Amino acid sequence: MKAVVMAGGEGSRLRPLTLGRPKPMVPLVNKPVIGHILSLLKQHGITEVVVTVQYMADMIQRYFGDGHGMGMRLYYSVEDTPLGTAGSVKNAQAFLDEPFIVISGDALTDIDLGKVIAFHQQKRAKITITLFHVPDPLEYGVVITDANGRIQRFLEKPGWSEVISDTVNTGIYVIEPEVLDYFEANKVFDFSQNLFPLMMEKGDPLYGYVADGYWCDVGNLQEYLRASGDILEGRVKVGSLGTEVRPGVWVEEDVDISPAAELEGPIFLGSGVRIRAGAHIVGPVAIKDNTIVDARAHVERSVIWANSYIGEAADVRGCIVGSQCNVKSQAVIFEGAVIGDATTIGQQAVIHPNVKIWPGKEIEAGAIVRASIIWGAQGRKVLFGRYGVSGLVNVDLTPEFAAKLGAAYGATLPRGATVTINRDAHRSARMIKRAMISGLPSSGVNVLDLRTVPIPVARYYTRVTGAAGGIHVRVSPFDSRIVDIRIMDAEGRNLGKEEERKIERVFFREDFRRVHSDEIGTIQYAANVVELYAEGFKNSLNLEAIRRRKFHVVLDYANSPAALVLPELLNDLNCSVVGLNERVDESRVSVTEEALEQSLTQLASICQVLGADFGIRLDAGSEMVYAVDDKGRIVHPITLSAALADLALAAQGPGGTLVLPVSAPTLFDEIARKRGGKIVRTKLDLHSLTQEAATQKATLALDGRGSFVFPDFQSMADGMMTVARLMEWLEAGQTRLSQVIASLPEWHLAGKDVPCSWEVKGTVMRRLHEQHKGQRTEAVDGLKIWLSDRRWVVVLPDPDRPMFHVHAEAESDAVAEELAERYARIVESLKG
Repeated sequence: MKAVVMAGGEGSRLRPLTLGRPKPMVPLVNKPVIGHILSLLKQHGITEVVVTVQYMADMIQRYFGDGHGMGMRLYYSVEDTPLGTAGSVKNAQAFLDEPFIVISGDALTDIDLGKVIAFHQQKRAKITITLFHVPDPLEYGVVITDANGRIQRFLEKPGWSEVISDTVNTGIYVIEPEVLDYFEANKVFDFSQNLFPLMMEKGDPLYGYVADGYWCDVGNLQEYLRASGDILEGRVKVGSLGTEVRPGVWVEEDVDISPAAELEGPIFLGSGVRIRAGAHIVGPVAIKDNTIVDARAHVERSVIWANSYIGEAADVRGCIVGSQCNVKSQAVIFEGAVIGDATTIGQQAVIHPNVKIWPGKEIEAGAIVRASIIWGAQGRKVLFGRYGVSGLVNVDLTPEFAAKLGAAYGATLPRGATVTINRDAHRSARMIKRAMISGLPSSGVNVLDLRTVPIPVARYYTRVTGAAGGIHVRVSPFDSRIVDIRIMDAEGRNLGKEEERKIERVFFREDFRRVHSDEIGTIQYAANVVELYAEGFKNSLNLEAIRRRKFHVVLDYANSPAALVLPELLNDLNCSVVGLNERVDESRVSVTEEALEQSLTQLASICQVLGADFGIRLDAGSEMVYAVDDKGRIVHPITLSAALADLALAAQGPGGTLVLPVSAPTLFDEIARKRGGKIVRTKLDLHSLTQEAATQKATLALDGRGSFVFPDFQSMADGMMTVARLMEWLEAGQTRLSQVIASLPEWHLAGKDVPCSWEVKGTVMRRLHEQHKGQRTEAVDGLKIWLSDRRWVVVLPDPDRPMFHVHAEAESDAVAEELAERYARIVESLKG
């Protein structure tokens, strides 16, 4: 027997799932819906099949081809316009020269087709309609038969007052070929509406067979979720789901499940799925190919399609997530929600129950979505954040994204300009860097590849060679899944807001400059990169003073490229250096907070045992430093900042300038008064800090977190120069680091974070300003409220996240903590 599979359905009730595919191609656990139907036919020995297609027909044809891979022979009947159920079968009449079976390609069933066919033959029927008992027949065509099975009456989608049976038409028919002669080709003709009534009038033998087993129409989103769960829970026979690696957990090839993940079946994991440590999955759950469920994410009673990402600590419950979706960390998606393909759900966003989001949308971080989103991107069209362009590698930052960003950046520069580019040691950074390189020349920009060097070396080289700008690609210091792309100006500084917006405009408008073939930029490796830096480094120091002191230091290079540059420089300064973690190692580019604390504890112990003058741990980019003093004590970043500020102003003499953020404590003011210097406060971002440092010709600029800028050498933070200047200034003051620290005034800071949606951030700031009108305030960055000379609070809106930061200083830790807590409550109260 041959078969006709009806696969022309658009699936409007399954939107947004069917906006990018026909209904029969909607994935149902391990196969598209139509794949289950074809498997059922083959199981019953029916291998010659005509598939009638109309909506997105080529997708079905490309996926299944001629059926050879399934051991079947598939033919396709393509409708240019919908012809109705019977009309589409009529289109394939030339192929149907014997009794045949018609079955819907967008339902799920395990009905025994052999019994249906045997019943048809026994009754000598012209058509046999397969019937099924359902609890709610209102959405189906109800069929009434006599005791013999002969059909007496049809009721199409009756009301409850009309219901006299619960047997409904499944859309599975066995048909004699001569029935197709009852109507003309290429005309709209329907089985239920036209053909069956016509045959009833003629008195043709029309029978109904009430089948056992399982049948589901998969007609709406609720039925789709139910069908998926029914497959996983074994209510429908669909054959093997893969290898059962533990009770109720089936996997396909190349699946990686962390031993620290918790899985409660039934669960299906497609090829290449990754389940990270701490993830908790509660079935029934189907997760399709190449999807990642990150650490501590929770997935329950849901379906997640291929190539998606469920972020760290995200919570996905009772919902459907389409393909190529990015659900970021701590996002929550509630029951009944449906997320269309290629949608991004921002960090800490909340999607309320039954919300439907159409494909390609971007839900911003912290957003609370209570209604379905069909039109509009719903995203803040912003690329740049605090650390440049950042995102999860191969999720947010893909090679094609990076190439596009390179082309956008190049379009903002003059033709023929040169851009430097370098990276850290990680393979992710290498991949993204090479993609960036591929985009830049298309806009007529030349590229100088610095390969792998510390960020300060790249910044210095960019400035002294007259390049138009530079790019550094790195893996985040605390999370190897995240890549940062930092773009710098001709001075080696991070770009300002206006320059960032120019790139964003080109990127989002795709207004790229495509130059003629003879204007395409060149790509070359840069020469003498480290040598140029070393020359400038030594020229900016009092070499004799440092050499005279013969410093004994312990340096933790953090497995970074600084280990390829700094040892030779320090050797030239007559230093005795004990180096730790000197091998450049991509697996240790990122460290956890706990690992950092352990490394500092180790550094302190070694310094104490060796009697070192001090110990320094560089960060992976060689921009920040962590310090241990000569007594083997770990130095707090603010204390280290104050010590360097004191040493710098003492070495400079009266008139020196310190540039620091608005949130830095008042001990810096006391240091400046003591040394005859002045303080200039700026916004917290490094661009503002470094720009102000250059304008003020500052002695030193610092951020209070371990980054130090020496404007007489270069315009951005440099951890390697910090080591050298610390030695130079300690020698100039004939002192030790512990002595400088002991002389510093006390400081007491506290901080709190307050979550706040993007929509009300501006309202909170306005109300806060109004509430403190007439008080001593500063609006350099956020709002700084002075309560006395030693008490203040700064309320800062986070530029990248839906959050406020509250910083407070007072005369004791307890009072500072109380102030921060009080203003956190004030911010909370102003939100609503």
